[in-house]
Amino acid sequence: MNQDFSIIHLLLNASWVVQAVVAILLMVSIASWTAIFRKIIAIGRIKDLNETFERDFWSGASLNELFAAAAQNAKLSGPMERIFASGMREYQKLRERRINDTSMLMDGARRAMRASYQREMDAIESNLSFLASVGSVSPYVGLFGTVWGIMHAFTGLASMQQVTLAKVAPGIAEALVATAIGLFAAIPAVLAYNRFARDIDRISNKLETFIEEFSNILQRNVSASPSGH
Repeated sequence: MNQDFSIIHLLLNASWVVQAVVAILLMVSIASWTAIFRKIIAIGRIKDLNETFERDFWSGASLNELFAAAAQNAKLSGPMERIFASGMREYQKLRERRINDTSMLMDGARRAMRASYQREMDAIESNLSFLASVGSVSPYVGLFGTVWGIMHAFTGLASMQQVTLAKVAPGIAEALVATAIGLFAAIPAVLAYNRFARDIDRISNKLETFIEEFSNILQRNVSASPSGH
């Protein structure tokens, strides 16, 4: 009666289908945690870079100085700085072409910033769909392993003349391990996805606000000086 009900022992004695399901779920869980830690670091870095550039932007430095600094640090800059550089680059190109119409200048700068904004958001949102898939699919994969394991356990009992709880319990227990591991993979992925979605939404709002504020500054610049800032 002293049977070993440790998870490792149960898995070693489980059917190959349950073992395969558990192995897949463990690999998915490892990949999920890797994506979570990478995203935590990436979002933290983006926030720091955006805050640093925003302080510099409102510190009173000229747009040309900020643009020169952004061009030099293109590889190390954050999303907000790259969006600023895109808008400023398009604005200067249009001015070099002797275009002084305010609406054309502003439309060109806004389109450039919007395109840059979309690229930045696509990069920031990378791996979110993976976490969403892990959170939604893993429990069902684990449930499949459980159902298969229970079917396998009852099939084995069919040949026995006397069935007791001691004989049924190991097969049911090893099958339920698959559901437990499915939840183990899914719950962190769902929590992380919700957290990252909120953080990314805040970053998106901040970038959109900056685009509008910078557009207003450019518009005032155009109105005040035909030769540009």
